[in-house]
Amino acid sequence: MKLNVNGSERDIDAPDDMPLLWVLRDLMGLTGTKFGCGIAQCGACTVHVDGSPLRACITPASAVAGKKITTIEGLSADGSHPVQKAWAELDVVQCGYCQSGQIMSAVALLAVVPTPTDSDIDQALSGNLCRCGTYQRIRAAVHRAAELGKA
Repeated sequence: MKLNVNGSERDIDAPDDMPLLWVLRDLMGLTGTKFGCGIAQCGACTVHVDGSPLRACITPASAVAGKKITTIEGLSADGSHPVQKAWAELDVVQCGYCQSGQIMSAVALLAVVPTPTDSDIDQALSGNLCRCGTYQRIRAAVHRAAELGKA
């Protein structure tokens, strides 16, 4: 099947029902997207498909063939995306395991709501669990990313 990942179209030899998460990690070597729960409840596997957040752990790769897939690696090669910059500036990460999913959800929110309220952020990221409880820093980083995005 052909998959367009981070702007490059690639031929992938995978079963149609193989979850996108494992295609990305095991077949393409894109390990920024994490396995957390396997049932789309934690958000660690969040990627964008045609600009919208999607849980890669339960999505068959064949379901996204021909669509534009963006992983955490595709946001920027050097960490210069406003959300990545805000995350680093505010030292959001503790263990870091959930953060690629948190970042991908934040990017999707800011694409639709450039100046989100706390409520907007809480709602948009409510499906992303953080074992370390860095929710206050995550919220602050989303606000900071919104500021950086306007600069």
